[in-house]
Amino acid sequence: MEKQKRAYLYACVTVLLWSTIASAFKISLRYLDVLSLLFYASFVASVFLFLYLLFLKKLKLLKAFTSRDYLRSALLGFLNPFLYYVILINAYSILKAQEAVTLNFIWPIMLVLLSIPILHQRIKPRSILAIVISFIGVFVIATEGDILGFRFTNTAGVLLASGSSVIWALFWIYNVKDKRDEAVRLFVNFAFGTVFIFLSILLFSEVKIPNRNGILGAAYVGLFEMGITFLVWLKALRLSKTTVHVANLIYLVPFFALVLISFVVGEKILFSTVIGLVLIVGGIILQRFWVGPA
Repeated sequence: MEKQKRAYLYACVTVLLWSTIASAFKISLRYLDVLSLLFYASFVASVFLFLYLLFLKKLKLLKAFTSRDYLRSALLGFLNPFLYYVILINAYSILKAQEAVTLNFIWPIMLVLLSIPILHQRIKPRSILAIVISFIGVFVIATEGDILGFRFTNTAGVLLASGSSVIWALFWIYNVKDKRDEAVRLFVNFAFGTVFIFLSILLFSEVKIPNRNGILGAAYVGLFEMGITFLVWLKALRLSKTTVHVANLIYLVPFFALVLISFVVGEKILFSTVIGLVLIVGGIILQRFWVGPA
């Protein structure tokens, strides 16, 4: 099989797996609180990544890490998995799954906005139109279509789901110049993140041993949101002729997620959610193809 076809195959697997995560979050939260779910999921991801590096004999690359590298990984681990998932999973705990997954998907727009002050990129006038379209989509979802009433169905949940996209964008911006092996730095990030999560449990909650359903849910999230799927996605990016060839497939994730949420979680998908998602993704696509790079 030629490289590009393999890249598409890996990208499609990534899309299908990430499409299940909104449902997995919502179901797992029936058996675990936010911090417990995050801790066990992050722990599973860390163990998987350790075994992956052990199998590929890449653990020796850790010897080349300086104290500055470990500090950088600690800061990135604080952003993701710790802060990002604390905010995102809290959003899932108080919003409908369909709302949380679509509001979180504005991260590509946040990436553009944050690149202005952090990476000193300029924004074109047409970019503003693309961004406005996406944010109209956010308001449609947040108000369940009652934009003129300007009343959010759950203000805290909307702020959390939207705010998580800011953390995700920051995480990727600060990863741009990091040239260390992706799998190795991902493992170190998650190792630090798991420690931060555990400390948070000691300070704000208590260590709880989950039941079987809780363990299965956390393991699923740890493997297919944080561990395996991320490595599969990196593989797709490496095999593809250009990142654009496979990156565009990511836009399918929230649409597939809505289908699964309807069947697996049992939520009735609101028309306002679909319209809002179309506007959000439409703005992102407009930014990517019509506006182009700054």
